[in-house]
Amino acid sequence: MRVATMTTNNYQRCIDECNRCAKVCYECFEACVNEPDLNTKGNLVKTLMECAKMCEMLAELMSINDQFAKEHCRFCASICDKCAQECGIFKDDHYQKCAQECSACAKECRKISDM
Repeated sequence: MRVATMTTNNYQRCIDECNRCAKVCYECFEACVNEPDLNTKGNLVKTLMECAKMCEMLAELMSINDQFAKEHCRFCASICDKCAQECGIFKDDHYQKCAQECSACAKECRKISDM
């Protein structure tokens, strides 16, 4: 039985990227809150959660052919950019991985928002 529709296929790369980004943000969040110097991370913990939640929501909305997909993708790209910027400051592997994944997600979201 085939579940994916043609509409979902149009968004599938972005849906997949959003799901990966959310997963990596949650993993980075978990590592971050368990670090002894958490107080030096500033707004990063909040940004990680906001990014993960936005990516999850966007993936769900695109899977139902959201009528505001372009606008939501544009907003998600902004949040992913912010998260990538904040994570990029820190040199630990989990921050660098998160920064890379957030940048990739922002790029994929922009492809939808520019359609």
